[in-house]
Amino acid sequence: MSRPGADYTYESQNDQRLDDLQSKIRSLRHITIDIHNDSQRQNSMLDDSGNIFNSFASGLSSSAQRAGRAFGTTPGGTKQMRIIMYSVGGFVILWLLWKTSGWWWWSSATAPAPDP
Repeated sequence: MSRPGADYTYESQNDQRLDDLQSKIRSLRHITIDIHNDSQRQNSMLDDSGNIFNSFASGLSSSAQRAGRAFGTTPGGTKQMRIIMYSVGGFVILWLLWKTSGWWWWSSATAPAPDP
C-alpha cells in the first residue's frame, strides 16, 4: 500500500510537469505562428520583387526594340549609315561655322595698323 503523502507528492509532480508541458506547447505554438507570419512576409516580398523585375524586363525590352528601330537593326528602322552621315555632317558644319566665325570676327582685330 502506498502512503497518502507519497500520492500527494506524485500528484503535485505530475501537475508541475503538466504545467511545464503546456508552457512548452504554448511556446512552440507561438514560434510556429511567428515562422508562418515571417514566411508569408517573405513570400509577398519575393512576389513584389518578381513584379519589379518583370516590369524592368519589359521596359528594357521595349527600349531595345526602339533602339533597334533607330539604328536600323530591325525592319522599318532608320538605317545606321544615315545616322552616321547626319552625325559627321553636323560636326563638319559646326567646324566650318567655328572656322568662319573666327575669320569674320577676328579679322579687324588682327589687321595690321596703318603706317604713319
